[in-house]
Amino acid sequence: MENTEHKIVSFKTYLLILLALIALTIISVLVTKLDFGIPGIAVALGVAGIKSILVFSYFMHLLYDKRMYAFMVVGVLIVMTAVLIITFLDYSF
Repeated sequence: MENTEHKIVSFKTYLLILLALIALTIISVLVTKLDFGIPGIAVALGVAGIKSILVFSYFMHLLYDKRMYAFMVVGVLIVMTAVLIITFLDYSF
C-alpha cells in the first residue's frame, strides 16, 4: 500500500472558490436570460466549463492528487465534448 500525504486546503481558499462559483452562476443565468443566440450558448458552455474545472480541481482534489487522475478526467471531458459537438452538428443539419 502506498503512503500518501493529504493536502489541507484552507477555509479561505474554499470561500474564494465558493464566491467564484456563485459569480459564475450569476453570469450564466444572466446570459440565458438575455437572448444572444448562438454566442450566448458558447458563453454559457464556457462558463460551465470554468465552473467544472474549479469543482474538479478543488472540491474533488484533482489539483493535489496524482496527475493520472487529472489526465483521465481530461480524457473523459474530451470524449464528452466530441459527443456534444457531433450531437449539435446532427441537430443543425
